[in-house]
Amino acid sequence: METALISPAKAWLFGFIPTVIFSVIIPVIGVACFTYIIAKRAAPLIRSRQDPRLNHVGERVMAMLKYAFGQYRQPRYMMAGLIHITLFTGFMILSLRSITLVIMGLSSGFVLPGLGGIAGQIYSILKDIAATFVLAACVVGMIRRGIFRPERYDVPKRYGKKDHTAEAVFVLGLITTLVTCDMIFEGTQVVAQLQKGLHPEYLLPGMGSWLAANMLSGASLVSLQRLHLASFYLHDMVFFFFLCFLPMGKHFHVITSIPNVFFMKLKKGVIKPVEWGVDDTKLDELKSFGVKKFEDFTWKHMLDFYSCADCGRCSDQCPANAVKRPLSPRFISIKCRDYAFKNYPIRGEMTPKDEPLIGNILSEDEIWSCTTCGACEAECPIFIEYIDKIVDLRRGMVDEGLVPQSLQKPLKAIEKRGNPWGKMEKKRAEWTKSLPETCQVKLFENGDEAETLYFVDSISSYDDRMQNIARATACVLSAAGEDFGILGKDEKDSGNEVRRFGEEMLYQDIKAHNTAAILDTKAKKIVTADPHAFNTLKNEYTGLPPVEHISQTIVRNIKAGKIRLKPVEDDSKIYTYHDPCYLGRHNGVYDDPRQALDAIPGLRRVDMLKSRDRSFCCGGGGLMLFYEPEEEQRMGVLRVQMALRAGANVIVTACPFCLVNMEDAIKVSGLEGKMEAIDLSELIQRHI
Repeated sequence: METALISPAKAWLFGFIPTVIFSVIIPVIGVACFTYIIAKRAAPLIRSRQDPRLNHVGERVMAMLKYAFGQYRQPRYMMAGLIHITLFTGFMILSLRSITLVIMGLSSGFVLPGLGGIAGQIYSILKDIAATFVLAACVVGMIRRGIFRPERYDVPKRYGKKDHTAEAVFVLGLITTLVTCDMIFEGTQVVAQLQKGLHPEYLLPGMGSWLAANMLSGASLVSLQRLHLASFYLHDMVFFFFLCFLPMGKHFHVITSIPNVFFMKLKKGVIKPVEWGVDDTKLDELKSFGVKKFEDFTWKHMLDFYSCADCGRCSDQCPANAVKRPLSPRFISIKCRDYAFKNYPIRGEMTPKDEPLIGNILSEDEIWSCTTCGACEAECPIFIEYIDKIVDLRRGMVDEGLVPQSLQKPLKAIEKRGNPWGKMEKKRAEWTKSLPETCQVKLFENGDEAETLYFVDSISSYDDRMQNIARATACVLSAAGEDFGILGKDEKDSGNEVRRFGEEMLYQDIKAHNTAAILDTKAKKIVTADPHAFNTLKNEYTGLPPVEHISQTIVRNIKAGKIRLKPVEDDSKIYTYHDPCYLGRHNGVYDDPRQALDAIPGLRRVDMLKSRDRSFCCGGGGLMLFYEPEEEQRMGVLRVQMALRAGANVIVTACPFCLVNMEDAIKVSGLEGKMEAIDLSELIQRHI
């Protein structure tokens, strides 16, 4: 196509300087600087610990397409999500245009292969639409960041850091400049074509390039030529400046987020090994456990720090942060990223310090405050991992003897007696003595045989109130005609929390003991009413029979007609189901408990605002019952208030730890007589 303006590849500045020189110099300097910066940023990853992430490539590619390119999690925060989707989609579409522009500075009329003819015309229209929507998203984003800023972007004073509003607005300004320059570059060309009587390229009415052309319609050819070249080279300089600026701060995620999603953790409910490549039987040969200094993190966890977009979604959903514990997942990433930037600078020598992270960058209380509920990870759109990092940091603290006083006693009790209360092993099955005659429980310790093993776990075996859950579960299994037994004194704590509190060697001992005891029973199936036991038996033990949570067993038997339920006892009550973290988020069991409730004729059920994968942690998982954190309010109290707002007066859960906290929260809130809590097994037993 004949053009009316001289292209950047053939123009001259002041009549004696060919502009093509700038078309060469700007990209060469830009690419060289970017390569140098990325090499510097990669330095700590090279010094980090290994982390194999190239398994199940097909699954990783599909996850990347869904979550990175498809932006699947972004709309969970609708306004921010729509803005981000617009910017990301526009970025992907306009990247081809940016590449084309760079090469056009060297070769007039360059067209990317495949984008000639009709395909090129279609892309040109699509590009105009994308650029216009990106410009609009940038304006909305700047207003939202600068004026109507969400609270989750705030930085508490205790962190002593500035928020990233200025950086965010600056980056939006750069993007605005890029799309505006492209609009002017194309608009000037079209106006000049019209002035010379040539057939111009089609511009979609109402889009940015069309608006630019209309605004410049009265300009002279000389002015159009100057604007044409100026917009091109401004775009060129801003483009490469932007590229080099990205790795300098939180916007590094523009580069790292896609690979971060590709390398995501594929299996939920498991904790990473102490060290990849080291067999569990050889852990005692390791000189050091866990993360103590920055370089002890794996390369993937360092990539997480670089990938954090500082969006605050993790902390906004974190129950520990909600009750003002000294933990905000977002700032674990930010503080560690700042540490990497400081000690692995772009300019100057690397100065990695052999200093502990705990006490310098992170605090003990900060790390112990985590309940490992997984709310942060369920919310992060780019799959940053927190639980494994926190557990690794705890492993390091345990290795150094930095264990909270309140946790030392239950951990020693588990080591000695197999349960955190330190009660005698022979009393583990005493709850069976008060069972009704219609419910018979076999004891594998007595040589009994059964198809199903009911794994009770510690709290339901020893806590007076929670023993009701064990009895109810046994009665439900009996009503379903299940042939089942329990390990009795041969059972030890499942170890789910022991591992998550950093006592890896103790966990391995527990796992080995329980595995041997379970396999000796020759049971073909395991059932448990404790989501914590369910999680670790199902995901972290190896070689065991299939594991079911009692809610799954109930629904399976209801559908098979083996369990029949009578109408609800009190039809004036309104029930709500509280999703336990280790049943829901960690294992995806959301529907079975609800189906079990809905199978009771006449039962009225409502969901709380925070439910399913956004369920709010009760705050008591496992050893957290013994921990004494700094907090302004109990998590359970907030949860009870959520149930009230939903219009419920009965909270049903499917976890003994949740039941402990719900009942305590009801008392603390002064709601006794107005609100009650009950376990799913107890409720089902009442209606059989």
